[in-house]
Amino acid sequence: MNQKVLTTLEFTKVREMLTAITVTSMGKELSASLEPYKDLDLINRKLDETSGAYTLIQKYGPVQLGGAKDLRPSLQRLRVGGNLSIVELLQIGDTLRVVKGLKSYGNQAGEFLDGLDIGGYFQLLDPIHPLYREISAAILSEEEIADDASPKLYDIRREIKNTHGKVKNQLQSIINSGTYRNMLQDPIITMRNDRFCVPVKSEYRSSFSGMVHDQSSTGATLFIEPMSVVQLNNTLRELLHAEQAEIERILAALSALAANHVDVLESDCSLVAVLDFIFAKGELSYRMKASRPLFSLEHHINLKKARHPLLDPASVVPIDIYLGEKFTTLVVTGPNTGGKTVTLKTLGLLSLMGQSGLHIPAFDNSRLTVLDEIFADIGDEQSIEQSLSTFSSHMTNIIDILQKANYNSMVLFDELGAGTDPIEGAALAMAILENLQEKKILTAATTHYSELKVYAMSTPGVENASCEFDISTLRPTYRLLIGIPGKSNAFAISKRLGLTEDIISEAQNLIAGREVRFEDLITDLEINRKSALLEKQKAEEYRLEAEALRKDFIQQKDKIDAQKARMLQEAQDKAGAILRDAKAEADQIIRNMNALLQSGAGIDARGLEEERTKLREAMNRMQQAKAETAEQRPKKKVQQVRVGDGVFVQPFNQNGTVLSLPNTKGELQVQMGIMKAKVHLSQLSPAEGPKSPAASKGPTGLRNVGGSSGAGPKAQNIRTEVDVRGMTGQEALEVIDKYIDDAFLANLPQITIIHGKGTGVLRKIIHQFLRQSKHVKSFRLGNYGEGETGVTIVEFK
Repeated sequence: MNQKVLTTLEFTKVREMLTAITVTSMGKELSASLEPYKDLDLINRKLDETSGAYTLIQKYGPVQLGGAKDLRPSLQRLRVGGNLSIVELLQIGDTLRVVKGLKSYGNQAGEFLDGLDIGGYFQLLDPIHPLYREISAAILSEEEIADDASPKLYDIRREIKNTHGKVKNQLQSIINSGTYRNMLQDPIITMRNDRFCVPVKSEYRSSFSGMVHDQSSTGATLFIEPMSVVQLNNTLRELLHAEQAEIERILAALSALAANHVDVLESDCSLVAVLDFIFAKGELSYRMKASRPLFSLEHHINLKKARHPLLDPASVVPIDIYLGEKFTTLVVTGPNTGGKTVTLKTLGLLSLMGQSGLHIPAFDNSRLTVLDEIFADIGDEQSIEQSLSTFSSHMTNIIDILQKANYNSMVLFDELGAGTDPIEGAALAMAILENLQEKKILTAATTHYSELKVYAMSTPGVENASCEFDISTLRPTYRLLIGIPGKSNAFAISKRLGLTEDIISEAQNLIAGREVRFEDLITDLEINRKSALLEKQKAEEYRLEAEALRKDFIQQKDKIDAQKARMLQEAQDKAGAILRDAKAEADQIIRNMNALLQSGAGIDARGLEEERTKLREAMNRMQQAKAETAEQRPKKKVQQVRVGDGVFVQPFNQNGTVLSLPNTKGELQVQMGIMKAKVHLSQLSPAEGPKSPAASKGPTGLRNVGGSSGAGPKAQNIRTEVDVRGMTGQEALEVIDKYIDDAFLANLPQITIIHGKGTGVLRKIIHQFLRQSKHVKSFRLGNYGEGETGVTIVEFK
């Protein structure tokens, strides 16, 4: 990206804002060198990093980077075998402390950090605990090494302290002695040339034994080291030299330890700088109330509620600006100070910010495209040194832009064609825009020329826009209206500012009203066209909404129909099961009654009555149990019936024949096979077709499921399944034993034993019994659709 446009569009000022937020010197270097990227994947990755930092700041607060230093000079010295000073080692310790804090920050974020792109930076950080521990223990400040940095240093400093005390005690006895009291200028101890001395009057030089180290400016006072402390001072100096030598040895050892980790230190230093830079971008986004833009290669730009980042957030008016999808050239008109130039700068600057991995001050889901270059001709380019007028300077810049711009560029012109004859300037402006339009280059230009408004309205791919101006207050609203050309409003503004009416009238007469009427006309036409397009768009939206509602209605109806059919099928299945159970019970009762009748003269009337009672009770239970399922069937009521009419009896889910007309209560008798029942007229529907395929019927009306007709009554009445659910093991075996005998005599090839799934105990007992049965050839659990583990299929020999 050319450096000139970064300055023209004030991207450099945004960089300065970012640099001011960074903490470390290396982070500031990264911020100051930030430029737009041109690779889509790289742009999205940098935006992901900014978004991650923004999210972390909101959730866990900013990272703490105070104390991190630029270690590059120190690391370079370590690489060549040099030793570091106390200050340099302390800087390494401070940086490792920051790294340790960053690791804690990452651990606090935990799994949340793993889902962010910047999580990898935290994982790569290494606090180098052994080195940090040694530096922290040995170095207290930039000028002090800890006493226990080494045992030898501890001993030396203890000796220094003791010797120092001896010297002071010796000197204190001298200045307190009556012998030397008159010789001393002042009873104090002082230092000269790093040795302890006392101030002696010059006239007592010969009487005071010691070494002279200095004298006062007047010569009246000599600073003498008494002979009694010379040896102690010598010892003290030797100890101080030993201390310094030990400190140098400790620093050399710490430097050697740091040299072992020089690559890790360099990596940590770089990672701290990168995190400082990334979190500064997140903090800048937070301060600007910015959002992440969406990038694509579709050559479309759509900024929603965009704000110029350098304007006061409390007063800036957001604008909506889009370019590239329906048109590639935007002609912005309107009065001076109306916000035209700010519109151009906002469009260009936000594109630069987005491509640099920064969030932009715009609404969510604003869209940008990847641009190789942005060219801008904005501001007064007049050059005195080159003897260029404003027009010439602008034209020189425009020529350079036309030569370099391509499809992946965006061009911004402020007051295109201004500074020369209006007719020629307007013609040049249209020709320049036409040239860029043919190349499909994204272009935005501001102008006052009415000819360009007509050009924009009549040329495909070119659109008008205006910066709104409130005539009543003579103040711009700074709102951008795309699709509507603006007016300069020179007459209205001049009148409001106090220009006399006669001058304004004269001006209007000079242009004969034609230009004014023409400008008003194109404005009205454009407004009407825009309104028509909006109405068409709304109508299309309503049509699509109605179509969507219709499709949704059809889907819901199909869903309801499917549910209704499923519920009806379930009800029919349930009714069928009830009917089968009732038939089985009726069959058993009838067999019992037949057995009583066939026993001859000893007919037990009481026994017959009991069996009839059981039959009636079974019919009542069947009617009551099937009533619920019958409620789910669509009912078409029978209004009138005649004796002999076929009807469908809803409670029994069967067809029947009317035997009597309804009584006063609406009740009548219906024959259903062998059963007669009294039902209400409201429970009858028109007769339905056969409920099951045709089958041979026995004398009892039950389906013959046996083999040949010669098999006897059992062959006509025996069922192919037996249900022992809820029985104890002994009860079930008694029922199954008798049932197997009957089924075998009826020549049934196989039967089904329904024992349920449950705990499996009953199934185990039954299987053990079947293994011992002489009639059973084999048995197996049911397959899918047969009942699975809830049934056992038995095959006879």
